[in-house]
Amino acid sequence: MMNISSSKGFSLAETLIALGVLTTGVLGTAAVLAKGMQHLSSSPSDVIVAQKAAQAVEAVFTARDSGKLTWAQIKNQGAGGVFLNGPQPLKKAGADGIVNTLDESSEEIEKVTYPGKDGILGTADDKNVYLENYTREIAIADVPNTNGELRSIVVTMTFMSGSTKRTYVLKSFISAFS
Repeated sequence: MMNISSSKGFSLAETLIALGVLTTGVLGTAAVLAKGMQHLSSSPSDVIVAQKAAQAVEAVFTARDSGKLTWAQIKNQGAGGVFLNGPQPLKKAGADGIVNTLDESSEEIEKVTYPGKDGILGTADDKNVYLENYTREIAIADVPNTNGELRSIVVTMTFMSGSTKRTYVLKSFISAFS
């Protein structure tokens, strides 16, 4: 005679637990995939902000080395320098060629040009992207205990990636000596 209670298989409770574990794994994988897609869609903006921040720092060094700005001018406006206080839209540089300075009167927003379908930059099908949803703040401050001969430069870039506000910060130092 065969005993019915000894037959092999899964009980209802075991099946529900297995489905719960499987569902948790699938939802976790979906969340990782969604986050990856979000980062992938913002990667061009990430490259733009990194380059625009580096450009700003390089312009400060070049202005010091070329004598275009004196050491006393390499400060924020509130400290008697030429760099505007607070976040600023990404406008083209003024006559001094340096962004975020007092002479920046241009209303023209900076743009990035991507090659079109032919893959060649400089042809008729190129695509211009205006950086109107970006801001850049250049904060320059004396480093304590350096007799004013060393300053920190902090460039903070802010932009929208979909509905998310993103921030990129680049920190550097500049000395009075080139």
